[in-house]
Amino acid sequence: MVLSSNRVEDLSTHACNEEGFELPISNHHDVAPLEVHRVCLPPHKTTLEKLRHRLLEVFFPDDPLHKFKNQTCLMKLYLGLQFFFPVFEWGPQYNLKLLRPDIISGLTIASLAIPQGISYAKLANLPPIVGLYSSFVPPLIYSVLGSSRHLAVGPVSIASLVMGTMLSEVVSYTEQPILYLQLAFTATLFAGVFQASLGFFRLGFIIDFLSKATLVGFMAGAAVIVSLQQLKGLLGMVHFTSKMQIVPVLSSAFQHKDEWSWQTIVMGICFLAFLLTTRQISTRNPKFFWLSAASPLASVVLSTLVVACLKSKAHGIQTIGHLPKGLNPPSMNMLYLSGPYLPLAIKTGIVSGILALTEGIAVGRTFAALKNYQVDGNKEMMAIGLMNMAGSCSSCYVTTGSFSRSAVNYNAGAQTVVSNIIMATAVLITLLFLMPLFYYTPIVILAAIIITAVIGLIDYQAALRLWKVDKLDFLACLCSFFGVLFISVPLGLAIAVGVSVFKILLHVTRPNTGVLGNIPGTQVYQNMNRYRTAVRIPSFLILAVEAPIYFANSTYLQERILRWIREEEERIETNQETAIKCVIIDMTAVSSIDSSGIDTICELRKTLDKRSLKLVLANPGGNVMEKLHESNALEGFGLNGIYLTVSEAVADISSLWKTETELPI
Repeated sequence: MVLSSNRVEDLSTHACNEEGFELPISNHHDVAPLEVHRVCLPPHKTTLEKLRHRLLEVFFPDDPLHKFKNQTCLMKLYLGLQFFFPVFEWGPQYNLKLLRPDIISGLTIASLAIPQGISYAKLANLPPIVGLYSSFVPPLIYSVLGSSRHLAVGPVSIASLVMGTMLSEVVSYTEQPILYLQLAFTATLFAGVFQASLGFFRLGFIIDFLSKATLVGFMAGAAVIVSLQQLKGLLGMVHFTSKMQIVPVLSSAFQHKDEWSWQTIVMGICFLAFLLTTRQISTRNPKFFWLSAASPLASVVLSTLVVACLKSKAHGIQTIGHLPKGLNPPSMNMLYLSGPYLPLAIKTGIVSGILALTEGIAVGRTFAALKNYQVDGNKEMMAIGLMNMAGSCSSCYVTTGSFSRSAVNYNAGAQTVVSNIIMATAVLITLLFLMPLFYYTPIVILAAIIITAVIGLIDYQAALRLWKVDKLDFLACLCSFFGVLFISVPLGLAIAVGVSVFKILLHVTRPNTGVLGNIPGTQVYQNMNRYRTAVRIPSFLILAVEAPIYFANSTYLQERILRWIREEEERIETNQETAIKCVIIDMTAVSSIDSSGIDTICELRKTLDKRSLKLVLANPGGNVMEKLHESNALEGFGLNGIYLTVSEAVADISSLWKTETELPI
């Protein structure tokens, strides 16, 4: 190949110097030497080496096994235990100095977890006791396997809502309570299997399809629906729709006005105002975080006392009733692993598992960043997955890290995951000895607690930022919000994910291109739309492609580049400037290219040759150079077709033209 000995350096046969390029060379007759560097090919690798490197980059970007290098067998065993069981990492250094803040934070989040556990179980259409079971076993499992110091584990509103919605659309929790409970435990099992599999096979990037914009809209829509569903409890109604769309919910509330209970409404408004006030105080002044943390339990205690004292006069206020005492009963025999409803359980488990995983990892990383430590996303997926698998066998439903409880845990001064153990211990004491005390707890107080919790999911400021920054993200947010409100929770989420995927496809198939100009007094070339001081170089059209060149966008890029050339020629003709002789494509942002992209480059070069225009590639990446070289596409570019930078291309080609004009005829 001609270019290998002149303009392109093949590292497999002849290495570049220490700086990665050749010293200045002169290619022309009477022109002063120009510093034109050779464009190097990447070192030669076999197909297996390339495949291995690619797999490592995709699945192991963090190199999780780097700690094991150059270690003894005994040390590797110990590091392996630390890797799979983080308790072996922080456990040996644990001391009484850390225990005190962990006890305080653990008891604090327990005061929030107990009423929230009961409330969220109701949201999932499950018996209230299941919410407490789910606040006992999963935190213990996570304290051994989890790597976040501040994640407070337990039931969460979004996963509860999704599970309750998806299951109740097919199975009635009032007419078939046993089947409904079986499907809930089975969905939890599949959620855990799915979560753990993502972590084990390092496929966490799948949950990245739930973009920030999608989640903002989804959570806001879910918060509105959840709040409206609580009208049943706030108004003291008996008959209420199980549908989760805004129109049926509001219709149901007003169709049964005769069931409204004024005692329930008064109590609900009073305690809701109390909960919202304490939440607002804690939000404005983090020093009073304990107010919002303690207010749910205080509301439960106070409302229970009021109803117990006035039970003869408060017949219109519905209460929880009897809750069984004791530890979590095993539920492995209740798993529904065959039958017509198995696909429903699998689908519900995967959807709720994805949402739970997204929330848990996002919360863990948020507080890890505040305390300057790292959370391994894949290890967290396995920890959350395994605790849900264990939970499905111990009468628990889907759990993850709760943002509200984790924020309280952080503000209370938690140092390690021991705070989860303290919380689980408090829940254990409640399960063993305190369950009869909840007999007179009014259902309206659970509705007020749920509304207070989910209101925080409505982030209108984030939606405004999306509108300012990215209109397509804002569209995805709106689709998610209105989809949840008017269609259904899972379909609303699916629509939002579809919009996000469409956005990705739009960026891939219609990448940005632009005309570059020189910043006067420098060798820098920038987009002329961004930099008004940038000037065109006579006889050159310099274009930038800001994306990989694939089969999906190769035709578009060819058409767009030809359009740039046509528009530039029209501009030149109008202004009577020097005609174009050379088109330079800056490939700095072109990270990769496939066979269709190579064919497009070759066809474009042939098209321009017929029009007496020279096509030049500037700064192609290693992957691009390798594929161009192996496809023999570089041969058609000649001696002056590939350059390291745009400035070198302009200088060298201009010098060549000058030399050609000075040669005697």
